[in-house]
Amino acid sequence: MLSIKMLKPYYVKEDERFVRVVLAYQYFSLYVDGELYHFVPLEAKEIIIDRKKQKVHNVFDIFVFQRGKKMIYVAVTDLLQLPDFLTHLNSIVDPYLKEKSKFKVDKQNKNDEALEGLFEQLEQLNFNRMIDRALDNRDRETFYDLLGKKNFV
Repeated sequence: MLSIKMLKPYYVKEDERFVRVVLAYQYFSLYVDGELYHFVPLEAKEIIIDRKKQKVHNVFDIFVFQRGKKMIYVAVTDLLQLPDFLTHLNSIVDPYLKEKSKFKVDKQNKNDEALEGLFEQLEQLNFNRMIDRALDNRDRETFYDLLGKKNFV
């Protein structure tokens, strides 16, 4: 039975295609049948995530863990089966996948942002007109309902 005790990156390196979570000795440990094993960088040393697919790229790599003189070898595919591993990995990588890529800024992205801003303005104007109409019709219920929703918009 495998479970993660700790998973912290030594550092995170990113390029246009991949986010690489580089691991070191004291930053990655797991329990195997109740015994604590620490990562040793003898084979694989990093987890590589494809930005486009948002999936682990190096699933066939092997990580080595040590407890005293005893060593165990764990494939990345085995680690990906553990919910706590995925939780730790997602918390590390999520900011790098969500942020707009520093490597590609094109006109389409700028146009999308401008359109989004325009839509927000139009929605706000429409909402204000609905409030004005409720006032004109002296419809208190609709007026207070819209005011309540405006606080959440």
